[in-house]
Order: sequence, then structure tokens, then C-alpha cells
Amino acid sequence: MPKNSKVTQREQGDVVTASVADLLAHEQPPDYKGSSLSVGGPPGSKVGVDSPENDGRPAWNSKLEYILAQVGFSVGLGNVWRFPYLCQKNGGGAYLVPYFILLILIGIPLFFLELAVGQKIRRGSIGVWNYVCPQLGGIGVSSLMVCGFVGLYYNVIIGWSIFYFFQSFQSPLPWSSCPIRINGSQAIMEPECDKSSATTYFWYRETLNITSSISDSGGLNWKMTVSLLIAWFIVCLAVIKGIQSSGKVMYFSSLFPYVVLFCFLVRGLFLRGAVDGIAHMFTPKLEIMLEPQVWREAATQVFFALGLGFGGVIAFSSYNRSDNNCHFDAVLVSIINFITSILATLVVFAVLGFKANILNEKCVTENAERIVGYLNSGVLSRDLIPSHINFSHLTEEDYAQIFTVIKTVKESGFRELGLQQCVLEDELNKAVQGTGLAFIAFTEAMTHFPAAPLWSVLFFFMLINLGLGSMIGTMTGITTPVLDTFKIRKEVLTVGCCVVAFFCGLLFVQRSGNYFVAMFDDYSAGLPLTVVVILENLSVAWIYGIKRFMQDLEDMLGFRPYRFYFYMWKYVSPLCLLILIFATIVEMAVSPAGYNAWVQEQAEEHFQSYPPWATGMCFALVGVAMLPLPAVFLARRLNLLTDGSNRLSVSYRRGCMMKDLSNLEEQDETRFILNKNPAGSPLPAHRPDRPQRPPRGLTTDTPPSDPNTLSPSSCYRTSYQNATTPESD
Repeated sequence: MPKNSKVTQREQGDVVTASVADLLAHEQPPDYKGSSLSVGGPPGSKVGVDSPENDGRPAWNSKLEYILAQVGFSVGLGNVWRFPYLCQKNGGGAYLVPYFILLILIGIPLFFLELAVGQKIRRGSIGVWNYVCPQLGGIGVSSLMVCGFVGLYYNVIIGWSIFYFFQSFQSPLPWSSCPIRINGSQAIMEPECDKSSATTYFWYRETLNITSSISDSGGLNWKMTVSLLIAWFIVCLAVIKGIQSSGKVMYFSSLFPYVVLFCFLVRGLFLRGAVDGIAHMFTPKLEIMLEPQVWREAATQVFFALGLGFGGVIAFSSYNRSDNNCHFDAVLVSIINFITSILATLVVFAVLGFKANILNEKCVTENAERIVGYLNSGVLSRDLIPSHINFSHLTEEDYAQIFTVIKTVKESGFRELGLQQCVLEDELNKAVQGTGLAFIAFTEAMTHFPAAPLWSVLFFFMLINLGLGSMIGTMTGITTPVLDTFKIRKEVLTVGCCVVAFFCGLLFVQRSGNYFVAMFDDYSAGLPLTVVVILENLSVAWIYGIKRFMQDLEDMLGFRPYRFYFYMWKYVSPLCLLILIFATIVEMAVSPAGYNAWVQEQAEEHFQSYPPWATGMCFALVGVAMLPLPAVFLARRLNLLTDGSNRLSVSYRRGCMMKDLSNLEEQDETRFILNKNPAGSPLPAHRPDRPQRPPRGLTTDTPPSDPNTLSPSSCYRTSYQNATTPESD
């Protein structure tokens, strides 16, 4: 853009267009005498500026609706099937210590930061970071792309839950027993099911019909294709009207999972063995807590639990009033998220404790029958069995005593006997997460519940609602910045996104689709989102200016945030994120790129390395998600891309004078967007108790002593013309 560009002066009736330099320097343009400045009002009216709430942007109907939306977005499937697994794997109750510390150091400060910038700037992720630092505008684009990648496979998981939900309306449940194959005159159990379990067989064969390799697509799985179509139809209905529709959905989708979790908790506490599971869960293993891996996984879980970097947090916050107490919101939602994780952990391990007791009793019974057979055949002497042992009511302790005696006496030939050591602790230590927890372990436990179909319906309906809440936030993170940037109807954009996403999602409903879900989960979000969030942190704290941002917060909230946030944003959070990025890169370099393939003949999973094309796809996911960061930076550095601020407009009339400005100078654009004076320092905010001096050369109908007089920073009404959306229409 030319450095000395000016708007050509012209007069048409009572419309006058003057030079940009005159207006920005507060100099009197020609034919300005006797005119009054009135922004959005009739001639002679009192000077005023439209508040942000009057900019035509949709708004939440209530504070409760907004809080439920943020809770629904942050509380998702990870709270139910990821947090309990990490808690068990990393020291039980001891894992809660590093998690809570990192929630304070990383989670709440960065969540507060995203809420604050969204609420102040009132734009989606692209508009926010263009405002803060145009050269880092790629942050918003990267965030949008990660939302797209995650939404593609996340809705597939909702589709799986929908399939199980409809399958639950049967008694007995279809995964409660293995299918019987008729072979001539004989009825034999399905070998794949016999080698694994009924729930495992139903998941891998009946649901996914999975292939043994990612290279073998196997064609589309029509049952999963229909389920995916239903999932996208539900998501489309929920978000098609923006927050007007999604806000109403959140009343149910955010609250219903808590009803189900409390029901499961009450039911689980009365199950035999539930106390064993909960005690095992919260027994601290302090030696594990000091390992670096524990802190890295805790930081990653905090990071993703709150939905940082996805853009959904910023998008939801942008529909708030400018004086909303977003600090209270950040603390409240973070605490609710943490308590939900604890509640889900109690439920999961109460149920898994019950399942472990069932399996341990089964192990004791099967091995006791084997011992009785050895006694009857003379392989074992009856003198080895203590006199008080009753095989018809054999306890775990009795079996452990028999097992020890036989192992000591038959040391040389003990392995040939095929006896197993049935220990409850071993069953409890079998950590499962993700689909293994929801679709195998938990479903197996529910088959032993009284009224099992009812509990299965409630469980999978809860998973659908948890996933739907997260998908609404993800879709809002995609649609809001696009609607802010382009003049397009919200309904058209939403339907178009859902249709495109469905066809792209067909990759995940092939018979090999589960392997691609795992690939996207491992590579599409982890490293790119961490880089996005650290750039968000640095752009606010070090480029925009942490002191200036704190002042903005004080003006917006009515109080100055604690000094704690100053140090977190400027030093501690960036340092923690740098360490997390380094640890993630090291893990990606050290760990082989691969997946767990289901081998049908052996009926078990085996780790396989990705073929070269799949390895390239993994790194392409990371590269494509991060590509907008350097691309936008270089494009704006080389003046190949404008920041969109040349579409700013200012309106005046003669009598009620109008001036329309475009093609602003680059320096003047910054002054308009960032409220900077010519020296580059922020202009003082309007204070009702401090009279403001009118700009030189401008006369107003309001005397200087009037508290409504405009300060120089609010003399012109500015807006993105291309930000006008059908919502504001």
C-alpha cells in the first residue's frame, strides 16, 4: 500500500469525503466548519459511540447458556476414557498432584487468556489474532485447520456410539455372548470370539469388521457409514442457527452426562468389588510421580481437557458482553472440568473393580476345575490339598494357598499343568483407555448388571451427548471465523461444512478406518495445537504487551486481575509450553510410527509400523496444520497479503456528516485497529470522571465538561466491512 495514500476529497450532496491524514491528525478538513460529529445519530444529537453489544453480533441469551456451552465443549470423551487411564498408569492418586499443579500454571491462565481476547475483540480465531498481531494471523488459520482434522474423526466416534446405542435395545445385549456357528451337525463357538471375548469380538468384527492392515481398506462398512451420516445430521441441526440453536442444545447435552454419571456412581458403589477398584485407583504410588513422563502426560491432558487452541473457546467468548467477568468463567469452567474428571474416574474404576472381581472369580473357578481333574486322574496327590479346602466354595485366598503348594511341589513340571495365578491386583492393573474402555471393558462390565440394556442405553446416550457438546464447540471454532471474514449465510456455510466433512469422513468408515482414527488422533492435533497456543501466549504477552493487556482487562472487567497472571503469561506458561513442545518432538522422534493392528487368526492386537505412504501422511498432517503460521507471516512480511484493515470505515455527515475511508496507510491502519496514537503508545481509555478534550478542528454539540464527550481514541466509528454476516443482517 502506498505510504502517502489519501482518500480523494469529494462532495455529493451532504456527503463529504476528506483525506485520511487530515482525519487521523485531527486536522480540520475543508467544508468542516459548522458541522457536528454524530456517529449513528441525527444532526445535533449528543456525540456517542455504539457499544460493542450493538454491533449486530449475536449474543448469548443468558450467562447460564454460555457457561453450559463452555462446559460442554471442554468436558468431552477424554474426561471419561482418557483421564482415568492416565490416573491409573501414572501413580493413581499421586497423578492428581502434578495434574492440579499444571492446571494452575498452564490451564487456568491460558483458558482465561483465550476467553479475554475473544470477549474483548469479539471475533473468531482468525479475526482475533489478526487484531493482536497481523503477521501472526496464521494462528487463527492453523487453529481452524486443526478443528477440521479433529472434527472429521471425532464425529466418527459419535457414530460408533450411535450404533451401540441402537444395538442396546435388545435383551440380552448382542455382545453378551459369542455367536454359535453351525458346522454340519455340530454347533461350535466362533473361533475368533472364543480366543478373545464376546465384547471384543463384537467390537472388532460385528461393529468395525476390521482388516488386519491399514494397507487393506476392505471397502466401506455400510453400518458405520449410516451411523456417521446420522452423526453429521445431528451436529448440523445443532449448529445450523449458530448460538441460537447450539445454546439450546447445550442445556441438555451438557447436563445429561452428569445425570448419567451420578446414576452410574450410585449403582457402581453397590456392586461387589467396586470398593476394590476405587481403592486401587487412589492408592498413591509416590515414586512414579517424580518421573518426567508423568508430568508431560499431565500437561498434555490439561492442555486438551480445556480445549485450548481449538478456537471454540474464543468463538464462544466472542458472543459475550464486553463487561462479562471472564476471569470468573475461566476458574469456574476449569474447576468443573477437573471435578468431572474425578467423578468419571470414580465411576470407571467402580465398574472396572466389579469387572475385575467377576473375571478373577471366573479364573479361580476354571483353575479349580482343572485341579479337581488332576486329582481325579492321579496327576496330583490329594495330600497336597489342605483339609479345610472346599472346592465347591473356593475363595481367592484358598486358591492362592493351593497354587503356592502345587507350584512348590511340582516345580519341574508345573508349567505343563497350565494353572494360572488368579490375583485381583493383576486384573485391576490391566489399564485400558479410549475405545478399549468404552466399547470393550465397560460394555463387558454392563453385561453383568441387572437390567443391562437400560444401563447400556444410558451409557452410550451419555457418550453421544459428551461428543456432541465437543463437536458443537469444534464446529463453532470453524464457522465463526469464516462468518467474521466472509459475507456468507450461516445456514449455507454450516450445511456445506457438514456435507464436505461427511464425504471426507468416509476415510474413517472403511473396514480399516479405525487405524486412520488412531493416526489422526496421534498426529493431527498434538504438536500443532501446542505450537498454536504458545504463539497465542507470546503474541499477547510479548508483542501486544502484557501491561497493555492487563490494562485492557481492567477496563473490561472493572478490576485488575491478580499479579499472578502477569507472571504466568509472561514467563511460566511459555516456559512450560516450550518444554512440552520439546518433549513431544522427542517422543515423536523416539517412538516408532505405528498402530495396533487386529490379527483375526490370533484374535489379538499386534503393533505394526506404518508403511511409507502412511508415515508420510502422518507428517503431512502435522505440516499442513502448521503451514499457515509461516505462510501468513511471510506473506504479510513481504506485503503480499493485507490484514483486512483497509476495509475499515468511518462515517460523518455535514450536519450529520459522512466520510468513508478506504485504502488507509499501513501506519494509520495500525493506529485504528490497535487504538494507538501517532507515537505508538495506547490512547487513554474514556473515564467518566475525567473530561475529554475534543479533537482539534472538530466541534461537537457536547461541552467539554460533559462526561459523554468522546476521547480522541473514540472519535471515529470503525468496523470491518467484510465482517458483516447474515447474523448481523
